Amino acid sequence: MARSDRRRPATLRTIAQAAGVDVSTVSRVLNGSAEDAQRAASRETAEEIRRWAARLDYRPNPHATSLRTRRSNLVGVLVPRLSDLVLATVYEGIEDAAARHGLTTFVMNSHDRPEQQRARTELALSRHVDGLVFGDAHTGAAFLDEFAERRVPFVLVSRHAGRHPSVTCDDRLGGRLVADHFLALGHRRVGVIAGEPFASTGADRTAGFVDRYREAGFPVPDSHVVHCGFDAAGGRDAAERLLRHDPPPTAVFAVNDFAAIGALGALRDHGLRPGQDVAVAGYNDTPLAAELPIPLTSVVSPMREMGARALDLLAELLAGRTAPSERLRPRLAVRASTAPGTVEES
Repeated sequence: MARSDRRRPATLRTIAQAAGVDVSTVSRVLNGSAEDAQRAASRETAEEIRRWAARLDYRPNPHATSLRTRRSNLVGVLVPRLSDLVLATVYEGIEDAAARHGLTTFVMNSHDRPEQQRARTELALSRHVDGLVFGDAHTGAAFLDEFAERRVPFVLVSRHAGRHPSVTCDDRLGGRLVADHFLALGHRRVGVIAGEPFASTGADRTAGFVDRYREAGFPVPDSHVVHCGFDAAGGRDAAERLLRHDPPPTAVFAVNDFAAIGALGALRDHGLRPGQDVAVAGYNDTPLAAELPIPLTSVVSPMREMGARALDLLAELLAGRTAPSERLRPRLAVRASTAPGTVEES
């Protein structure tokens, strides 16, 4: 009878024998939390165990692990829509950090609708998640305040709301950076494509920009702050409204790159040259910003780092520690869409 070529599945004992350590040490490194792994073995030993696990194609039994630890090592992530490049990049950071902490993530779209947010959250809880990361927080925070009473650890990312722990870009500072840039170029008559009013991202970026202009003695009229969706179609519509003013703005700040791209399209259709006739700046510095026919000036936000830090904060909460909110510092990448031109003010 021919011997089977199928290799028997690796076990914790197999790996322990190969690495020359105790089975309990292997279990804590491979199936425990990051804190368990640090207590069980040195970094070198832990890396050696993980190398043997990969070499022997070890596959943990999640059900057995859950029964032993009463934890699923599973984290749910809610975002408005993962098709958004910014949110996809944030999620990459979350996923990378989760792997470091021995956690697994899954992501769901809420489309920024409160009823969908509630439904997706309940679905995540039905999968016995250890915690949640919300990337779709609304500034009112009513749902999050209610959810906090259920004692399930969670962290907000990209947006903040209430006093719940969050990791965001310092969006007010980002708005001020654009305002400083426009002021230095001589722009006094400006407009803002402000995004959705329920998102702290748009609200903070707009507030930082408007506050800086007011401090400089050039308050931005409410009619020059237009709310819209965080997409190119919304940006185009908002830009059309701004261009109907007489006289129109000489510079436009869009609170994300996709809205800025929509504004660039509106300018093109009106025969206006970005950077020469009207300056345009965006936010987030997505990879396509620098590759446009007229490269887009944009605020660089640390999207991937934001996601990683949010998961790190959640890991702190899961370990029973406090997790203070963080705001990461942005910077401005200046490109041709705000090149100095002839600015005529009336």
